[in-house]
Amino acid sequence: MADLRLVETAERALATGIEAAVAGDRVGDIAHAIGSLCRAAGYGIPAGLGGRRAGRRMHEDPPVPNEARPGRGLPLRPGLVPAIEPMLIGGGGDGFHPAPDGRSLCPDDGSRAVHAEHTVPITEDGPRLLTAWGEG
Repeated sequence: MADLRLVETAERALATGIEAAVAGDRVGDIAHAIGSLCRAAGYGIPAGLGGRRAGRRMHEDPPVPNEARPGRGLPLRPGLVPAIEPMLIGGGGDGFHPAPDGRSLCPDDGSRAVHAEHTVPITEDGPRLLTAWGEG
């Protein structure tokens, strides 16, 4: 049941971040929406991890953090394509370390972690999902 709550919270954080991805606002508004929801639920947020922008290359700067003050960061303008990526640590801590495979990360507190993601172009009509599955 705790794992399901963790996953559901990540999905809610993703939806909240997408709702905050509005032209005229800032990257910090997305991060604040995600971070506030995750902290209120009692989860940790891996320090320094988050989404990036897609542009001419994948994973361009600046980063899209999962926790920040609202009204800060890059302005969201039509044509910007951020990857919004809430990452939560179930035990409530923020620390992590590399796993033995050298690619994965493990929470320092030994709890489970979860990651949700969508790539969301900013448009004048609001955010759109590039990575959503269609019906059927």
